[in-house]
Amino acid sequence: MRVVVAEDNVLLASGLELLLNSQGFEVAAITDDAPGFLSAVETHRPDVTIVDVRLPPSFRDEGIRAALQARRDHPGLPVLVLSQYVEQEYAGRLLSDTRGGIGYLLKDRVSRIAQFTDALRRVATGGTAMDPEVIAQLLAGRGDPVDALTPREREVLALMAEGHDNSAIAQRLFVTDNAVHKHVGGIFLKLGLPAGDSGHRRVRAVLTYLRRHGGTTHH
Repeated sequence: MRVVVAEDNVLLASGLELLLNSQGFEVAAITDDAPGFLSAVETHRPDVTIVDVRLPPSFRDEGIRAALQARRDHPGLPVLVLSQYVEQEYAGRLLSDTRGGIGYLLKDRVSRIAQFTDALRRVATGGTAMDPEVIAQLLAGRGDPVDALTPREREVLALMAEGHDNSAIAQRLFVTDNAVHKHVGGIFLKLGLPAGDSGHRRVRAVLTYLRRHGGTTHH
């Protein structure tokens, strides 16, 4: 599985390269700016990409804007954003893409190698990997439909957005599968979304909701 990485921190980039190579990935290129990333994607046609939000020269949002551009140039290109920050406007636009193959993890919260590589593989195969803090910030202040959710439904929604199925959610919340099924049904009902899909398709429905409620704003 070939990977292109956009990361300007030399130590972190080197660490990622060593980690990925040791876990069976092939690092096709490491770039430290947005133009280099777009060029590497065009040259190597990777199976998945890892992109930092803030890249030279301004260290604001070059990385995530490059990820959006790469997805436009290569529809469905798997992108895992790995950052210290939640850049809400562009994150909402990126994560609202219902084709899947999207992830957003916060560097400070990635504590286990297996967890990270599992998320990367999930994104590479068209799934979704979401840090719950990212979801919390994107949902904050969305208004009425989310406000209608109970605290437990919000917990279930966050875990759904991370890509967990009903059984995994039940284990994490120490409830029965049937209880999770009822919560999921309530969430979709209150958000006006179809309840028939499963797996990461449910996450796509959540992200579609985010897109409808502010995730597609432009400067």
